[in-house]
Amino acid sequence: MNTETNTKWLKKTAIELGFTACGIAKAEKLYAEEEHLASWLEEERHGEMQYMANNFEKRLDPTLLVDNAKTVVSLLFNYYQKTPETPDNTKVSIYAAGDDYHIVIKQKLTDLLQRIQEKIGDVHGRCFVDSAPVLERAWAVKTGLGWIGKNSMLITKKQGSYFFLAELIIDLELKPDTSIATNHCGTCTACIDACPTNAILPNKKVDAQSCISYYTIELKKNLDENTKSWNNWIFGCDVCQQVCPWNRFSILTNEPTFAPYDQLIKYKKSDWLELTEDVFKKTFRNSPLKRSGLSKIKNNLMHACPV
Repeated sequence: MNTETNTKWLKKTAIELGFTACGIAKAEKLYAEEEHLASWLEEERHGEMQYMANNFEKRLDPTLLVDNAKTVVSLLFNYYQKTPETPDNTKVSIYAAGDDYHIVIKQKLTDLLQRIQEKIGDVHGRCFVDSAPVLERAWAVKTGLGWIGKNSMLITKKQGSYFFLAELIIDLELKPDTSIATNHCGTCTACIDACPTNAILPNKKVDAQSCISYYTIELKKNLDENTKSWNNWIFGCDVCQQVCPWNRFSILTNEPTFAPYDQLIKYKKSDWLELTEDVFKKTFRNSPLKRSGLSKIKNNLMHACPV
C-alpha cells in the first residue's frame, strides 16, 4: 500500500478500536511550543512536578524518543460521563471514576501498533499515554483535532474536551494532516471565572500551584489548611470543563471500563476515613486513585470536605 492508502487504513482502524479521532503529523521538533513551555517552567508554574522540567528537548522532539521516527499519530479517546452522585457530595474527577486510563488506552494503542505491523510490515515505534515527555496537546492541535482553550485543555467543536490524548510515534511515513482547527473560545471566560482557586492565567497557562487537581493528586505533602472553597473535590477537579460551553456537545463514552466504581457512588465520608490500606489497594488496584494513595485521599477529605 502507498502512503495515502496506509494513512486512510490506519485512521479507520483506530476508530474501530474505539478512538474518537485520529490525526497524523510529521515527526519533527515543535519549535513553536518551545518558548511557551520554557516560560511556564521558568515561572515555576509546575510546582513540585519536577518531571515536567526533565527531558526538555525530548518533550519537544519525538525523534529523540523513537529511533528513525517519521510520524506522530495523535488520538483522542472519549471518557465523558455524568458526574457520580455521592452521599456526602465527595467529588472525584470523572476521568478517574473507573479503571485507570493508562492501562485501558495503552492496550488499545498496543493493539493498533500490532495491527499496523500485521497489515503493513516491519514498523517500529512506541505507545504513549500521558506517561512520557510528549506534548500531547500540541500534537493534537498540529494534526487538526482541536484547539487549546483558555484552561489549556484541548477542545473540539463536536464533543468538547472530555478526552484522553494518546500518541503512537512510529518509523512509518504517513500523509500528514494539513487542516488546523480554528480557536472558537472567542471572548468567553467561563473557565477562568469559574475556577475556585484562580489557577487559570492569561495565555492559556494554568498555575499548578493554585490548581485543585495538583493539590489533590500531585502534591505529596499533606494539606494543613481549610480548603472549603474546593467544594468537596478529593481527587482532581472538573470545574473548568463543566462550565465550558463546548462541553454541551459531549457524548457519553461507550467504554465499559470507565464506568464509576460502586464504592465511589456509595461511600460516605466516614467510609473513606475508615477504609484500611489493604482494602483500598484491593478495591482500587486498577483505579487512577492509587496515584495519590489512601493517606492523601483521607487528608483531602479532612480539609476539602469539612463537616
